[in-house]
Amino acid sequence: MPMDPTEIERLIKAQFPDAKIQIQDLAGDGDHYAARVESRAFKGKTRVQQHQMVYEALGGRMGGVLHALALTTATPPD
Repeated sequence: MPMDPTEIERLIKAQFPDAKIQIQDLAGDGDHYAARVESRAFKGKTRVQQHQMVYEALGGRMGGVLHALALTTATPPD
């Protein structure tokens, strides 16, 4: 069953309330998305740590309900 982009955004926002999130369905199938997540919570973290934080927010859906997520993370400008 495909995952709705609003559900992806809801899960990320629950973990990172300040996040600015952009989600794009890459294939039109609800399984392949690109997401850009910007949050102050990423400050001082490596890119790998930032991505792990987002995957954790998705609660184990990566590789299951959500097949692929091309992820870009950033901290907001000061």
